Amino acid sequence: MHFHRASSPHNRGTANTSQLMKQVLFALLPGAIASYWFFGWGVVVNLLLACLTAVVTEAAVTALRNKPVFNTLRDNSALVTGALLALSIPPLAPWWIPVLGTIFAILIAKHLYGGLGFNPFNPAMVGYVVLLISFPLEMSQWPAAIDAASSVLNLSGTIALVFLGTLPDAVSIDGLTMATALDYSKTQLRLGQTMAELSASPIVGFLGARHWEWLSLMYLLGGLWLLYKKVINWHIPVAFLFSLALISTVFFMIDSDQFASPLFHLFSGGVMLGAFFIATDPITASTSNVGRLIYASGIGLLIYVIRTWGGYPDGIAFAVLLMNLAAPTIDHFYQPRAFGHR
Repeated sequence: MHFHRASSPHNRGTANTSQLMKQVLFALLPGAIASYWFFGWGVVVNLLLACLTAVVTEAAVTALRNKPVFNTLRDNSALVTGALLALSIPPLAPWWIPVLGTIFAILIAKHLYGGLGFNPFNPAMVGYVVLLISFPLEMSQWPAAIDAASSVLNLSGTIALVFLGTLPDAVSIDGLTMATALDYSKTQLRLGQTMAELSASPIVGFLGARHWEWLSLMYLLGGLWLLYKKVINWHIPVAFLFSLALISTVFFMIDSDQFASPLFHLFSGGVMLGAFFIATDPITASTSNVGRLIYASGIGLLIYVIRTWGGYPDGIAFAVLLMNLAAPTIDHFYQPRAFGHR
């Protein structure tokens, strides 16, 4: 019997994995800084809680499995999972939201299947979906965009809210939070408003959701860095963005009053984060070039379907997990090439 064998190298060592993960963390910095600028100290608190929880959970489970703890921790994959989850959840969420989501991501979505390299689903997105389904109220409390110098959500105020659930007198959580542009536009369209009317809203910005468009540009910048450093290849982000832009353009041309523009879809929500940092996970994505194009195109199409007709404002996590499920079948029909890029 003849088996196809990809060209060497057949394996990536821990050191190489560690370096790749460090590049991913570095590329996340522009988006993380922009998130802090617009949403305040809650972003930093989420990052610290999620990353610390990820490392502790990874170490504990690795020790229970009688695996070398230090070698496992130094690949930095747990930190990437924690950072991606932290940047995906609302900055005003109570402390147990990032902690619980990260524990589930590392313990169930990763180690239950055998650890890094064996998990069929993106751990960060599994943790996110569990939180979104289980705690919809806490996962919908996104703050109105502010700058980092806000007197209401300064560091001490944020810590009091996140850990104790308390706010200064005469300040309510409803006064600090608002619907995201995706949620707002979907609700208002169902109430009979048009996109032209919604474009005059302070929630909707020039390219996409106001302030979220800058976050998207920062994640795009980080994604371009990953492409430049060859940490990822172009197939997944390009196919992801192209398919989302294509289907949104088609429906926008059919009825621009009821369907948002391609720019709105591309620069709202977590599209750029998803295209460059989440969908490109080498373990859960397709591994051949043709397979990557199909896999990523499916994510883009599913995001549009969920955003437009589904029950959730955004559909990135659901779309990624559904295509994670389809990736082995895609690879069955399209022989993978050498496992060379994230």
